Amino acid sequence: MTTISNSNLELIIFIVLSIFIIFFSSHVILKPKSHGFFRFLGWEGIAWLLANNYKYWFVNPFSLLQIISWICLLYGAYLVLAGVILMKTKGKSNKDRNDNTLYSFEKTTQLIDTGLFKYVRHPLYGSLVFLTWGIFFKNFDWLLLIISVLSTFFFFITMIVEEKENIMFFGEEYQAYTKRSKMIIPFII
Repeated sequence: MTTISNSNLELIIFIVLSIFIIFFSSHVILKPKSHGFFRFLGWEGIAWLLANNYKYWFVNPFSLLQIISWICLLYGAYLVLAGVILMKTKGKSNKDRNDNTLYSFEKTTQLIDTGLFKYVRHPLYGSLVFLTWGIFFKNFDWLLLIISVLSTFFFFITMIVEEKENIMFFGEEYQAYTKRSKMIIPFII
């Protein structure tokens, strides 16, 4: 009977996660000017982090790094849940919005600037940034620190590119919105 080494298992997990990411990103992988292209790269960073740190998920549950990790993960979960609920209830998604780089729930035709969106423009991407760091803090490793920084960089590029796309679609209304809200953390950034 053969056993799979930790490094082989990590690689297998990464490959399986990457297959799902590629499947769900297939419409943007070859469109490097779209926000989805950079989101794909950020997701790949999360997949690598998860493949490497899954085994530390509940190790030393009350250590400082684990507490920081859970704070990041819980804030990220709040951002994604509140963001999706508001997008579905207030965003007036329109399948006729002609942009094949967007998922159907992203095809909003009304700017959402209430609830969480009053303070944060990118709660879903913010949730991915906090997911990145929540997974990283499960077990500090220098290579994973570099991956976390790169993943965060790709998500910030995603937000910047999406803001340009939103300005093109919503116009001055979105530009004014950027002046009265923050990207992912209310009152900070």
